[in-house]
Amino acid sequence: MTRIVVLATGGTIASRFSQHHGAVIAGVSAEELVRGIEGFAPSVEIVAEQFCNVGSFLFTLDLAFGIVLRVDELLKNADVAGVVVTCGTDTMEEIAYLADLVVASEKPVVFTGAQRHAGYPDSDGPRNLNAAILVAASEAAKGLGALIVFEDEIHAARDATKVHASRVGTFASGEHGKLGEVDGSEVIVSRRTVRRRAIPTDAIEARIDLVKLCMGADGRFIDYVAETGSKGIVIEAFGRGNATLAVTEAVRRAADRGLVVAVSSRSPQGRIAPTYTGGGGGHDLMNAGALFVGDLSGVKTRILLAVLLGAGQSKAQIKETVARHAD
Repeated sequence: MTRIVVLATGGTIASRFSQHHGAVIAGVSAEELVRGIEGFAPSVEIVAEQFCNVGSFLFTLDLAFGIVLRVDELLKNADVAGVVVTCGTDTMEEIAYLADLVVASEKPVVFTGAQRHAGYPDSDGPRNLNAAILVAASEAAKGLGALIVFEDEIHAARDATKVHASRVGTFASGEHGKLGEVDGSEVIVSRRTVRRRAIPTDAIEARIDLVKLCMGADGRFIDYVAETGSKGIVIEAFGRGNATLAVTEAVRRAADRGLVVAVSSRSPQGRIAPTYTGGGGGHDLMNAGALFVGDLSGVKTRILLAVLLGAGQSKAQIKETVARHAD
């Protein structure tokens, strides 16, 4: 029998309305989550484990890294075929991408959760968990890297993002599209990811900041984080990877301080490139010392820098690794 570990961390899937708090709060145990789907996958042995029980909006990089290390440890057991992590959807795309970067095993790592809490009569949690377990137990999911399974869709952690605050079909993979789907008890993989070598690290650098640009943005935020202990900065720039003159000058100051500065786009789809000049164009940002990250989102670029800096990579090594993961 195939053994799958369900590693529970909280989130909406593990939440109910609390009369005491007057709001929804996490508190449903891993064992209760698993009991809710007993009999759905009779050929799978499900083992429940509780890591924590909080909303993912309370996750820190250190906590997320701890969860990922536990996943990595579980997958080293020969009798474990895969791991499902249940967590909140708010930061699921970030922790899933962290797992994609760090976990070396080819065994499936699947993240899932819910948009409707466990107290709803039509909560999406049980069916999402059942689908995630089916994917984690499937031979077809091996070697795909970390996955997000939601509303019977299978998404690559690198590409998936939360696109709606409350609807149950909240995850999408933009122009890249989903990897496959769950149809009843059948797992169908329509395309495969290009797996990149995992990045070995026993630490993570949490002091990475994200700055999103808006019309007329100046360099105050960049200067502030550079002066207050940040080790890396991600700039969500305009369109193709452009900024204002003031931001470009602040990027240069930050790079001169030794900080790693990476540029992504605030546009949800498309690749960035150092195409434009004129003081604040992408070409000017590149000359100021910034790295370009292809079509990787800002929040995931932050995760990538946190891993690379935690691994102790030099600026030259980071530039090379970023280029590989951004393609």
